[in-house]
Amino acid sequence: MNLYDKIFPPKKFTLADGKEVFERRSRMPLIILLIVIASWISIEVTGFDMDVIFKRGKYFFDILKQMFPPDTAYMSAIWGPLFDTIKMSLLGSAIGAIVAIPFSVIAASNIIHNKFILTIVRLFFSLVRTIPTLVIALIATYIFGLGTLAGTTAIAVFTFAYVGKLLYEQIETVDMGAYEAMESFGATKLKSFAAAIVPQVLPGYIANCLFCFEGNVRYAAILGYVGAGGLGLILNEKIGWREYSSVGMILVALFGAVIIIEAISHYLRKKLT
Repeated sequence: MNLYDKIFPPKKFTLADGKEVFERRSRMPLIILLIVIASWISIEVTGFDMDVIFKRGKYFFDILKQMFPPDTAYMSAIWGPLFDTIKMSLLGSAIGAIVAIPFSVIAASNIIHNKFILTIVRLFFSLVRTIPTLVIALIATYIFGLGTLAGTTAIAVFTFAYVGKLLYEQIETVDMGAYEAMESFGATKLKSFAAAIVPQVLPGYIANCLFCFEGNVRYAAILGYVGAGGLGLILNEKIGWREYSSVGMILVALFGAVIIIEAISHYLRKKLT
């Protein structure tokens, strides 16, 4: 009997035939206790104080109040950076998603059986996902200079890691029957993969790419803080100058663009399913 069973002994039941059976107690009390302990430790470590939130939380809305009504006259200066943000999001998403395909195939354990190769490729995916997008953008600005090329590179790297992981996990869950049958008839691995596995993963792959593109439009607006172009550049500028009505107009424009892109993306994903 383990420690949990000693603390929470199992219930004993006697069946009609006289046989005794035991039903283990639910582990829910232990799980709740662990969550409470973990939450208490987190509060102590982070210095979380609910009293401060109640007293000073109202100041969060002070800047938001200054953003509205937004300065509509500033909209003419937003169109260019807004389209730059969308363009570098679209191009970066496309490049990252395409480059991820061969790496995802190599990382799928049902296609590649060499454990060393699998470990290296998956470790590479984990390493790329670990690096924050802002850091990648900062490195890219040192290599390519200030502008949208650095932002496109950062988005491409992020998309590569995000879509690549999802894709190789998708490949590992497909039905391998058709693939193995084609190989047994003499087809090459490439032809077998294209005919048997691609149709199974293609709808999910495209849906993930569209979802990633949605998020990249929002992320791209932040990359201007490190000089990667787009809306983030003028957003950082206006916040620095405390021109909050212009900041409000930038956010409204970004919100509108994101809503339109999400609607189109949702329509396309619905068609794929």
